[in-house]
Amino acid sequence: MFDTVLVANRGEIAVRIIRACREMGLASVAVFSDLDRLSPHVLAADKAVRIGPAPASESYLRGDHLIEVALSEGAGAIHPGYGFLAERASFAAAVEKAGLVFIGPSPESIQAMGDKTEARRRMAEAGVPIIPGALEPTSGPEEAAETARELGFPVLLKPVAGGGGKGMRVVSDEDELPGAFESASREAESAFGKSAIYVEKYLARPRHIEIQILGDQSGAVVHLGERECSIQRRHQKLIEESPSPVLEPADREAMGLAAVQAARAVDYRGLGTVEFLYEDGEFYFLEMNTRLQVEHPVTEFVTGLDLVQWQIRVALGESLDFSQEDVSFSGHAIECRITSEDADQGFLPATGCIDRLEIPSGPGVRWDGGIRAGSEIGLHYDPLLGKLIVHAATRTAAIARMKRALGELVIHGVETSVPFHLRVMDEDDFGKGDFTIAYLEDHPELLRPSEGDVRLLALVAALLEHGAWGRVGAAGIKELDGRKLSAWQTSGWPWQT
Repeated sequence: MFDTVLVANRGEIAVRIIRACREMGLASVAVFSDLDRLSPHVLAADKAVRIGPAPASESYLRGDHLIEVALSEGAGAIHPGYGFLAERASFAAAVEKAGLVFIGPSPESIQAMGDKTEARRRMAEAGVPIIPGALEPTSGPEEAAETARELGFPVLLKPVAGGGGKGMRVVSDEDELPGAFESASREAESAFGKSAIYVEKYLARPRHIEIQILGDQSGAVVHLGERECSIQRRHQKLIEESPSPVLEPADREAMGLAAVQAARAVDYRGLGTVEFLYEDGEFYFLEMNTRLQVEHPVTEFVTGLDLVQWQIRVALGESLDFSQEDVSFSGHAIECRITSEDADQGFLPATGCIDRLEIPSGPGVRWDGGIRAGSEIGLHYDPLLGKLIVHAATRTAAIARMKRALGELVIHGVETSVPFHLRVMDEDDFGKGDFTIAYLEDHPELLRPSEGDVRLLALVAALLEHGAWGRVGAAGIKELDGRKLSAWQTSGWPWQT
């Protein structure tokens, strides 16, 4: 059906898709904004075309321009990656109207699952457990208050459209509701162009567990296991793993079956993710992401399947050549999202130029990155720099491997979330798998340097001040309180013992 794919995205996911295309013998066309003209995805593609200025609204979000480029460059298909236009039914419909293949679900499936109240209604009809709450948008604060009284406080106000935590408000009592409803509606309108809000019961300390599904165009659907996504901040995932350390086999089977039912309820094709909240042995449908997920590599590690290639194969009209019984799982995988954010300063966005990049390697270590030395990191796009993923025989071994890999990852020139991830890997509750979506609320110490970090920095500063650093290595001083001094950086410059 097509031999060339236009990749309508940037960064690490664009590189990932381009690599999959090359292995399948398909040509790739990258698009880039002025800021991304020398980015890795531009250099990796067979051809690259400028799409506009740096702001996404003038480049990566211009669906009409993307379709024009695809037609002019002879691309028969468009892969949206994730983010940007990936879950816009109107874009998928426009791609198909132009005679191109949209590598993803049908516009109808995107529309059905993109409207959260419609999705809840369909899931309830399909027998998938949903969180108690409204099945229709709420007309205003008065109706919201009536629903909240029926459900019992606390409740959650949620936008009908969108995701990522925008427009969501937890309301503890009726006095808070009018102001919360107004601010939630305003933020939803700004973020998604749709101010509609609905009300559901708020679960304070569930786990966030999602199921990967894959369907072909004949209607066959399988699930590919779960991913534990409870380590998050403001509804943004930070660390994902597979399998979940808490699910019992019966729960795993029931959630997998529910995810398949959810996909079939909207005639789903391609890759998708059904997200659930899990609490006290019960699970509830949260939403369905009708696209490739950031955390798909952990599923690839434990199943041995190339999900991006399967996404493209389904778009080419191929049928699944395996059944649910053929899907097997091996070992444990963990992914850390490496972002240009300073966790010690409340995840403050960081900017700068990457002047040094060293990527860890070795058995069971994978880096999906969208940066290189010389990359300019600004504020126009998502702060995701790359993803560090590890796989090992057991969860304990995977944590140890991730700690090693994080210690070897060097990104100089911009603050990153690496120190935060190292602290999590060392934290006892994470090590035991004992956490919920309130993990960071329960462990605020993870959002600031430890006393050992501060002492180490003070020692390095003193050595630099007195010109003594060059003598440290010769003297054999390698550790302070058991913490290695090698590869410490100050002001972006590496200092090695």
